Amino acid sequence: MSTRTGTPDATRADGLAATRRQLWEALEARDEPAATAAVLDAHDAGIPAEDLLLDVIGPVQARVGAAWAAGRVGVAQEHAATAIQERAVAALAHRTAHGAGPRPETGGAPRRVTVACVDGEWHALPARLLAEVLRGRGFLVDYLGAHVPTPHLIAHLHQTGTDVVALSASLPVRLPTAHAAVTAVQAIGLPVLVGGAAFGPDGRHARLLGADGWAPDARAAARLLAAGLPRPDEDRAAAGGLPHLADQEYTLVTRARTQLVRQVLQGLGEAVPATASYTERQWERTAEDLAHIVDFLGASLYTDDAGLFTGFVTWTAGILRARGVPGDALAAALDLLADAQHDFPRARAHLAAGRRALVRVPAPGPRS
Repeated sequence: MSTRTGTPDATRADGLAATRRQLWEALEARDEPAATAAVLDAHDAGIPAEDLLLDVIGPVQARVGAAWAAGRVGVAQEHAATAIQERAVAALAHRTAHGAGPRPETGGAPRRVTVACVDGEWHALPARLLAEVLRGRGFLVDYLGAHVPTPHLIAHLHQTGTDVVALSASLPVRLPTAHAAVTAVQAIGLPVLVGGAAFGPDGRHARLLGADGWAPDARAAARLLAAGLPRPDEDRAAAGGLPHLADQEYTLVTRARTQLVRQVLQGLGEAVPATASYTERQWERTAEDLAHIVDFLGASLYTDDAGLFTGFVTWTAGILRARGVPGDALAAALDLLADAQHDFPRARAHLAAGRRALVRVPAPGPRS
């Protein structure tokens, strides 16, 4: 009996695990034909397209990201692997284009969904996976891809018969632009479902920004969309207000980004003796890291969530450790940033929380 009609769970799990191994090996070798063959052969063997998208391609992409974070692959390798994955998705989509499932139960007419990444969000694979899952379940899908500026999104919606919009954001620094997009879409009377790591594992930031729905994964998103989201009303739109922004800290910190990075760079030379031997390229990467720190501080101020910032700080500590960056450099950078925020109590509180979190970061274990 094939997986299409319900093989035992153990057989299904074995097939998915084998396909993940084959796909990973193909990505390591940058072998696009082998990667595509692994996915298509598994589909021919009876594994449904949705399972391949979400239980093979998605987890393998997460493994690619983890390998980059651990310093085992470089940025170019990560980009190459992602490009191969996207083409494997396209091949699978072409194979199944005429085999979409029945239209979802939406009261008669097919439900049209526009799927897009928010302005500035370049991690498009999660949104692409959602788009293909929805197509497979019978939705009519307009997939707009990465980095869709909000005015262009709204213009597209005016020109189409979209029933609902699904927005994706992977990085919390995109939350302010996600908020603008949610508000703009709701203003023309359409409900918005959001998803992606930016909104938190429990969707807390989705609720904060007043989205009409949040889903932790593509299957949950498909269920919510099939059930239907209520159209936004004035009360729902009002829920997206952020009173804490009245202190202007978010605006002032983000406007001062370039100045803050320059100021901390100058201070690091004195605070961390090891930086005296940095090459020009090392200083460039340090400036990039500091810019990301300021960006995440801004996102935490926008959401008034210090945990967002501390999560990024501890993640960054692991990344820097994998690069061999001195352990005291990040702590010194946070101290220097705090010194520059003497007029901003929320920013100082978030930086202090990040500094305390660094103390709790476990020491590196032996290298394997």
